[in-house]
Amino acid sequence: MRLRAPPDPRLVLLVAAVLPGMGHVMIGRAARGLGFAFFTFVLGWLTTKFAAPDADVIGRHAGGFLVWALSLPDAYRSARIDAVRAKM
Repeated sequence: MRLRAPPDPRLVLLVAAVLPGMGHVMIGRAARGLGFAFFTFVLGWLTTKFAAPDADVIGRHAGGFLVWALSLPDAYRSARIDAVRAKM
């Protein structure tokens, strides 16, 4: 049985930056990635309901941006750990 090499952590970071949670899915942590995606969209939507009417786009979706921003280093770190372990 031959195992595939893990994807480049920079590619995982790029995918995670474009599509929230999908960097985790790419490295095989689908439940974690889909959780990040779900909460990104739910908190982004929820923030729009409570934000001030004169808030800008970032302010209206701050909850979603927060979860998305937290998912980026987590996806990169997880991919980096997988890459280091694969070299051992």
